Amino acid sequence: MNIQSAGNLCSRSKTDMPLSRVLIVDDHPIFSDGLASILIQEKLVSAVGKAGSIASALENLRDYPETALILLDLTLPGEAGLTLFQRLTEFSMPVAVVVISSREDEISVLAAKAAGAVGFLPKSAGRHALVRMIRCISEGGIFYPTLGPIVDAPGQLTPRQLEVLKLLADGLPNKRICQRLDLTGHTVKTHLKAVFSQLDVHNRTECVVRARALGLI
Repeated sequence: MNIQSAGNLCSRSKTDMPLSRVLIVDDHPIFSDGLASILIQEKLVSAVGKAGSIASALENLRDYPETALILLDLTLPGEAGLTLFQRLTEFSMPVAVVVISSREDEISVLAAKAAGAVGFLPKSAGRHALVRMIRCISEGGIFYPTLGPIVDAPGQLTPRQLEVLKLLADGLPNKRICQRLDLTGHTVKTHLKAVFSQLDVHNRTECVVRARALGLI
């Protein structure tokens, strides 16, 4: 997958290098240690912190409010990686986040972008790509893999499946969807399973991102 910087994030101002502090949120110590070493060796950051879960990341950020950037893995114990964005909003912690993941599929990239990440870097990327990403983010830019158009259209969803999908996109849990549409829990789960299958996704976040990309919602 080719890596490139794409556009400018105008809402962020340029940050002097090296960055004051970067927090790596990943539950694999060997990867975190290696990544931290590169950041220090390349003089990209002044300090590096590490956390293995969303809970420990939030605690770390409270202790080190000077953190300028978070490097976030998608797969973590407990809460999924993307839930960090909601937690940062809830606790008024406006820290830039770049997703660094072994998952390089288009849906994962789109999900990260939709959640608010300023960049995405595959774990398979090399040292040079990491350096370019940090420099790009520090200059107020965004850094994403090249995204090609989504060409595989799903089969047609039924009107009821579209209703369930739209409520899902509004953030309603299954129980609320049942109440809004006067359906049983089993029926809602059946509709969601069918929607996931049609869109070729595996969870609610991927489903919403895919549906929006296809113009279904």
